[in-house]
Amino acid sequence: MSIFSRIKDAIFGSATAQEAPQAPSAPAQPTQGAGAAPAGTTASTTQGTASTPASGSAPMSQVDVEAVLTGLAAKKGQKLDWRKSIVDLMKLLDLDSSLDARKELAKELNYTGDTSDSASMNIWLHKQVMAKLAASGGKVPDDLKS
Repeated sequence: MSIFSRIKDAIFGSATAQEAPQAPSAPAQPTQGAGAAPAGTTASTTQGTASTPASGSAPMSQVDVEAVLTGLAAKKGQKLDWRKSIVDLMKLLDLDSSLDARKELAKELNYTGDTSDSASMNIWLHKQVMAKLAASGGKVPDDLKS
């Protein structure tokens, strides 16, 4: 799994976990539909309803990245400047933030600069990660993408 995929999954997965209290109501409907299972039409209607919450991951595609990261930061015991630092962002998501990991992420995201200039690379990485999160359906404020 790519490093960016891990970043995205950590953020989008955290958003799903925050929505989890709503999930129990969705399985309750298929259980009721299962009682009406002798009617084949009702069962397929129930499945259609069940797949709607699953495609209810469409609202998940509008994950508020800033809100998720702010929430995670509030739960951490340390101060992390995830808004500006790719290192702190990766630490916040419990990912390897070593120089080697960041160089690997830079390679994934097609960084063409000098990876030995870690300061420039880190700034570029942060902007690219935020832009890619937005392109993946995340809601990212403009000031974090530029």
